[in-house]
Amino acid sequence: MALIKSVKGKTPSFGTNCFLAENATILGDVEMGEDCSVWFQAVVRGDVNAIRIGNKVNIQDAAIIHCTYQKAATTIGNNVSIGHRAIVHGCTIHDNVLVGMGAIVMDHAVVEERVLIAAGAVVLEHAHLKTGGVYAGVPAKRIKELSPELFEGQIMRIAENYKMYASWFEESED
Repeated sequence: MALIKSVKGKTPSFGTNCFLAENATILGDVEMGEDCSVWFQAVVRGDVNAIRIGNKVNIQDAAIIHCTYQKAATTIGNNVSIGHRAIVHGCTIHDNVLVGMGAIVMDHAVVEERVLIAAGAVVLEHAHLKTGGVYAGVPAKRIKELSPELFEGQIMRIAENYKMYASWFEESED
């Protein structure tokens, strides 16, 4: 079972059908919607500020979701994939976003809906990523428009796949 801890009287809460890997860590002021998954060695640390996570969000292996004390909470919308080893810190991510493997999204950044952040990209503090773009590099820059094929083939496909992957673990627990 995942490590779930209360901090300063705040206990994580979860919607229905959430998969929490046995070595995931979720603590403090965390609210997670339905059909979410937190994978192996991922950490969702709501100890110093609030973390709000929508529905059908997958937080992949070794990803870190955190915030900044008294300055920057973290909000993640619906249908968001946080790639392996990514860091999402004190920012706002809207619906239908893919944060690629090893990417970093810093404090007070805003990622609008339908955005793909490439693997290894660094979204700087206070950056604003506009709807419908692919962002890559250090610092992250808009490199092209998000085509319908890329939206369906990456953002939507990965979100749906992670819901399916989580179901495999539910079946194996029987």
